[in-house]
Amino acid sequence: MTMSALGEPCVLLKLGEIVLKGKNRELFERRLIGNIRDALKSVGVQVDVRRRHGVIAIFLPKGATAEQAESVAQRVADVPGLVWIHRAWRVAKDPDTVLKAGLELAGESEVAKRGGTFAVRSRRRDKRFPLSSNELDRLVGGAINDEYKLPVDLSKPDLTVFIEVDRDEVFVFTDGIPGQGGLPVGSSGRALVLMSGGIDSPVAAYRMMRRGLHVDFLHFSGIPFTTSESIYKAYALVKKLDRFQGKSRLWVVPFGKAQQSIRNSGQDRLAVIAQRRLMLKTAEEVAHRIHASALITGDALGQVSSQTLANITAQDNAVDLPILRPLVGWDKTEIMAEARRIGTLEISELPDEDCCSLLAPRRAETRAKIEDLKQIEKRLDAEELCVQLADSIQEYTISAGPP
Repeated sequence: MTMSALGEPCVLLKLGEIVLKGKNRELFERRLIGNIRDALKSVGVQVDVRRRHGVIAIFLPKGATAEQAESVAQRVADVPGLVWIHRAWRVAKDPDTVLKAGLELAGESEVAKRGGTFAVRSRRRDKRFPLSSNELDRLVGGAINDEYKLPVDLSKPDLTVFIEVDRDEVFVFTDGIPGQGGLPVGSSGRALVLMSGGIDSPVAAYRMMRRGLHVDFLHFSGIPFTTSESIYKAYALVKKLDRFQGKSRLWVVPFGKAQQSIRNSGQDRLAVIAQRRLMLKTAEEVAHRIHASALITGDALGQVSSQTLANITAQDNAVDLPILRPLVGWDKTEIMAEARRIGTLEISELPDEDCCSLLAPRRAETRAKIEDLKQIEKRLDAEELCVQLADSIQEYTISAGPP
């Protein structure tokens, strides 16, 4: 493509449910634009992000290449709150210029080279433009048909040329990258994820990022009775997820001695639930310190013995903060598919010495009674213990490199 024919490369972003926010929409859009600017700092291209009616346009500096626009598009595709990312061309607001751009853009496509059907879909956000959307469709579509002999198919075309008339320019493009959807990270507050090295918790974290939560991560290590492998694995998972929100923090609790105390309590069948309650109590203490308003876990109902309805109820009783379980109705196949899509599955499947392996009774309780658990916690002085555990945490800032 030549710059003279197609103007300047840019990126056009389409919003999702943000447009339904009514009077609060501006707040969500401001948050989203801030997230976009933060994400693009890593690309190394100076951009101008502008909010338009229903879309956000990213303009690149004069002389920018299509490759740079592609890098920008790929990076913002990871930013929650966007449903489509279009690598577009910004052309002058003139029917003849738009016609030439649409014609050349269609000619660069594989459909024009190999054959197939096409459609032109125009939209006027600026009604002052001299041609209506239908007139623009017919003008550009007729020229494409004459030049490349492609048949029109308005239902399922192989190629679609999009033309969007805006306030100061016209955007022309042919394809797009699906976005993450959801809400801008940070628009719903802050939460703390109990992050194991498994498959479920990273997916749970991602799902809540899409609902507008900025999340921090808390990992329980079996140290001093296990190696540091689980910490490296948790760090790798958080780093993979950080592209969706930025400024992620990983907190690590040395939990081995606390597990030893639980094991020595003599309540073998209740050990797993007692451990989970202590983890939640410790997470609540950490959440208060970092001003997080909720806890997030990867629980899925009935997946393992600790995730029966009775045991989940017993865990909820341990803390006052809400516990969010975005995967509660998912099965393992669905969770694994999502983990594969967001890129965490391969890391989660790496072997490590998880702290949970230190407490593996032959038969775990599936209907834990809250009073029995409170008796164990009384003997352990759990309220004081969770404060001590919170005092012992170590912080890893993701942008600072591996631990």
